[in-house]
Amino acid sequence: MKILFGVQGTGNGHISRCRTLAKALKAAGANVDYIFSGRNVQDYFDMNDFGDYKTYEGMSFVTQNGKINIRKTISRIRAFRLIKDVRELNLDQYDTIISDFEPVSAWAAYHQERKCLGISNQVICQYLKPKEYGLIANAIMKYYAPVTDPVGLHWFHFGHTLIPPIIDPMVSQPENEKIIVYLPFESLNNIFNLIAPFSQQYQFECFHPNIEHASVEHNISLHPLCRDSFTQAIASCSGIISNTGFGLISEALVLGKKILTKPVSGQFEQIYNGHCLQQLDLATVMNSLDQTVLEYWLTQSSPDPVIYPDVAPQLANWIVSGQAEPLSNLSERLWQQTHYPEHVQQKIAELGYIL
Repeated sequence: MKILFGVQGTGNGHISRCRTLAKALKAAGANVDYIFSGRNVQDYFDMNDFGDYKTYEGMSFVTQNGKINIRKTISRIRAFRLIKDVRELNLDQYDTIISDFEPVSAWAAYHQERKCLGISNQVICQYLKPKEYGLIANAIMKYYAPVTDPVGLHWFHFGHTLIPPIIDPMVSQPENEKIIVYLPFESLNNIFNLIAPFSQQYQFECFHPNIEHASVEHNISLHPLCRDSFTQAIASCSGIISNTGFGLISEALVLGKKILTKPVSGQFEQIYNGHCLQQLDLATVMNSLDQTVLEYWLTQSSPDPVIYPDVAPQLANWIVSGQAEPLSNLSERLWQQTHYPEHVQQKIAELGYIL
């Protein structure tokens, strides 16, 4: 099977998820071409699993100090370039087109009247009511990367045909009392202001795209982004402070790490993620970089891990088979293999769902 896979390059979570699925698709015998959009070419890293991938400008959200800047986001949209890229992307050689919230592949499929699998966390937002997140959010979900066959990923199904997170099997290491800070959409100054008052009592390791070299400032360890070192750090840490992207939160849940998370203001998917984490009592959510919330969270103990199945091989086989099995069957089977800590099971029961 020949597949075109379009990946949203703005967030590392999209790339990490698709890296995991790329390995499974290769093992299942698929021949996959990858395209990425939404990030400067020089800013991609650890991309060996995607072979001879291609990049496009696409569309991306501009963030400033933890907030979506709508004006700058709109000003950076190159509509004519996007239309040109969409029209020039020939899909004739492909049996299947997949988009992880990536607009060039999705709109090319739409333009050429081809079916398109939409595999992403953003797909779950189609279940939201328009009044909850406004016209802009709903317009983005409808027009940013339209797909014909949505496959939504989430931490719980909430009564819908969703599947659990796609992550590499991970094993937690003995905790070393370090707190990992990964807030890529916040300024380093604001991050320092948040954690510096606690840096004598707790060990913070901060990863950020604006850090070029490893160093130590104000007793805080600073690290440039690197997938391998970051993965090792979160496996042995005692807690994670992050924005509310789907990928890292999923890994933290599987590793049984306590989570303090701040949704990017104006980013409706992250706001919804935070709402769901609170509903299920899976994380502590703060609406701003709040020292009071941080002080309380630092005293909390680590929770038991959530046990999700190895989704990637089963999803890859489903894709390569031509989706012969109904998605509802795959969804039900995967959730039956999922196990939650007791306090999360109680929250699920209170919401009226049966495990």
